[in-house]
Amino acid sequence: MSDGVTAALAFVFAFAVAATLTPVAISVAWRVGFLDTPVGHKRHDRATPYLGGAAVVLAALPVAVLLGGVDAAAAWILGGAVLMTVVGTIDDRRMLGPLARLAIEAGLGVLLWAVGFGWSAFNSDIASLALSVVWVVGLVNAFNLMDNLDGAAGSVGLVCAAGAGGVALVYGSIAMAGLAFALSGALAGFLLYNLRRPSRIFLGDGGSMPVGFVIAAVLMAASRDVGGLGAAAVVAVAPIVGLPILDTTLVMVSRARRGAPLLSGGQDHLTHRLLGRLGTPRRVALTLALAQAALCAIGLGLLGASGAVVIAIGIAYIGLGALAIMVLDLSPSLRPAVLTRAERAAARAALRKPARQESAP
Repeated sequence: MSDGVTAALAFVFAFAVAATLTPVAISVAWRVGFLDTPVGHKRHDRATPYLGGAAVVLAALPVAVLLGGVDAAAAWILGGAVLMTVVGTIDDRRMLGPLARLAIEAGLGVLLWAVGFGWSAFNSDIASLALSVVWVVGLVNAFNLMDNLDGAAGSVGLVCAAGAGGVALVYGSIAMAGLAFALSGALAGFLLYNLRRPSRIFLGDGGSMPVGFVIAAVLMAASRDVGGLGAAAVVAVAPIVGLPILDTTLVMVSRARRGAPLLSGGQDHLTHRLLGRLGTPRRVALTLALAQAALCAIGLGLLGASGAVVIAIGIAYIGLGALAIMVLDLSPSLRPAVLTRAERAAARAALRKPARQESAP
């Protein structure tokens, strides 16, 4: 059986398993009271079950092992995914502090680099280690932050995971390709319930964190030294996670410009800005998925290019990203409302209370 067929089967089987397990997760969440109650900036109007992430992970990982097998890289990534699921699920239930989460994420980045599956983009080990840690921590949190509207993180994660699987196929890692495509299929099965109106289940931190970790780790391990490109390898694969990077950068720039707390919850993400124009979460999810698919095509196309071409195109898409952020944040119809001084004070006070922040819709 060819690698491409194996990857396709991983997607299909994981989709079927996730579509079967997600209703079970919904039932369990209601039974034990594992619910996301709408408070503060959250948009949903009724308590909604968590544990969508558990259904996705329980569907994806066994299928990946059975069809793609387990090599050394996949084994470490599988272990990290399980840890991220546990940490995220605990955070959904009791809310871990941000420092604890960041420490665990950074530790996984260090571990992947130490066992030989981090970036080797520079001649300096310290620089490559730092890049590996920033890559893992940044993408775990980027997907976590994008989980703020029904279908957003799931649809973007579905496409990004398929793109990461494509990279793994190009460089002959069937184990990591199987893992990435199984994750993509599992997210597709989960979206059948997450995109219903009203949504029947949320991904939660227990889903967004392992999704971000697996995609980050597969991209890093599969393309750590693509064709001798060195640091340009990072530029080549960055479009495959382009929208999570764009969304996180947009929020940071927008909040810094408005004087809003960077770690507070809010409705200033790419999803919220598009919702006002497109009208429904389904339309937003479809738009995001199509845009990310185009970015994945760019990233996959760059894998066979020379270093000079990669850098030139990289400069171009960074410039276009900066322009997009400027338009999104300055356009009257797309920018978020400016907070009053009292609203900013309330947001800062909320940071000191044990309330959910960015991770839920």
